[in-house]
Amino acid sequence: MFRKELQGIVVGFFVLGLILSLASCATNPVTGQPQLMLLSEGQEIQLGRQTDAQIVEEYGTYKDQTLITYMDGVGRKMARLSHRPGLPYQFKILDTPVVNAFAVPGGYVYLTRGILANLNSEAELAGVVGHEIGHITARHSAQQYSKAKLAQITLGGAMILSETFRGFAGLAQLGVGMLFLSFSRDNEREADDLGVEYSSKAGYDATHMALFFETLERMTPNSDRSGLPDWFSTHPNPDDRIGAVQRKAKEWQKELGFKNFKVNRDVYLKHLDGLVYGENPQEGFVEDNMFFHPLLQFQFPVPVNWTLQNTRTMIRITSSKKDAAILFALSSIDSPKKAAQDFVNKSGAMVVSSERKNVNDLPALRLVTKVRTSKGVLGIMSYFIQEGTRVYEFHGLAPESRFQGYSQVFQNTMERFKRLTDRRKLNVKPDRIRVVRSLKAGTMEQVLRSLGAPEGKLNQWAIMNGKDLSEPVPAGMLLKIVKKGGE
Repeated sequence: MFRKELQGIVVGFFVLGLILSLASCATNPVTGQPQLMLLSEGQEIQLGRQTDAQIVEEYGTYKDQTLITYMDGVGRKMARLSHRPGLPYQFKILDTPVVNAFAVPGGYVYLTRGILANLNSEAELAGVVGHEIGHITARHSAQQYSKAKLAQITLGGAMILSETFRGFAGLAQLGVGMLFLSFSRDNEREADDLGVEYSSKAGYDATHMALFFETLERMTPNSDRSGLPDWFSTHPNPDDRIGAVQRKAKEWQKELGFKNFKVNRDVYLKHLDGLVYGENPQEGFVEDNMFFHPLLQFQFPVPVNWTLQNTRTMIRITSSKKDAAILFALSSIDSPKKAAQDFVNKSGAMVVSSERKNVNDLPALRLVTKVRTSKGVLGIMSYFIQEGTRVYEFHGLAPESRFQGYSQVFQNTMERFKRLTDRRKLNVKPDRIRVVRSLKAGTMEQVLRSLGAPEGKLNQWAIMNGKDLSEPVPAGMLLKIVKKGGE
């Protein structure tokens, strides 16, 4: 066995050495220096196209064509001035309240409506978009992909002949996956520099990029129900970030010699009027430990103290100890029996029991199975419920040793699934940003109070406007406020 493991490791490192030699001729488009790269530009574009399809399916895009066209115009202006102007750039708004922006190889740039709500000028928008273009032009995501691929190849070579290494596959994949969640601080510093360069060349006052970073520093990181990480998770903060951006912006302004660098605060804010703010309850919300989905017209209870994450393709509910989970999704199969069989076939599950059920007048099939994984055996309780032409799937998962302890929790959630008929829940409307003028001069706190800000939202609204509560606000200044239910 030891000899086989050794052979596997040798194979892995031979493959690694071969790939390193093949990759050494790659040149970074920004620095002009050689770098490790397993992706050609064509492969980058193909990877970006595939990833884009998954991102759009998972999180959805925001449907405001005027805002989309506006952001696209700002992005393309800088893309043409970047180190890789020939890429097929696309700029998209994701329909999630999480505050983040990110890019994938090949020219795909995403801003969430959550980050748009917290920007306060076109110059800030240009800085953030330029930063993400910088990640693409400097091939940061492609570098992460290359590192991940090498990790898989090195481990894979050993796993070919070794059952010992095979047991670590799940852990290794988790580590590889983490490479895609966060850039290095050096990557962030370079993307900041490039964002300043591209936005300055496009005629924007890049010092306003630093204002957005000040806004971020006032915010508290939070975990959102959508499952998408926020800015704090994916963009580590380099030392002296704000000062570095301001200095770099001044350098470019001096070098370029433009007379007036654009800010376009009011132009940007007017494009935000009517933007959905926070969670869109039409796509699901939790109230009194009950999940309601007005668009699809169903509801079911959420176990107390469990965490729910809601995306376009799946709802994940996790126990407080993170030792059990409930997954809920719309099936692609048209009957409970066929959906159950499809699950068994794809998962390789061993069926413990199967029975027909009636769940609040909806035909269903209840399945209990066991699935063997590299980490042990999972017990799974599944319900496949027919509602009109749709079939919904519930899967409650826990280690076999704890499965019985969670069985009642799983069953309580799944058997209380039912149609949503409450008109108050069906007709719930999302909150929206409204852009208004301050009625009179005063501190931000005084002005927000005069505009009807709730006591508990004063600081949040001030941060959203890029201000402290004590900062002065002149009369007639455009500000963002939030109207409940889109009033």
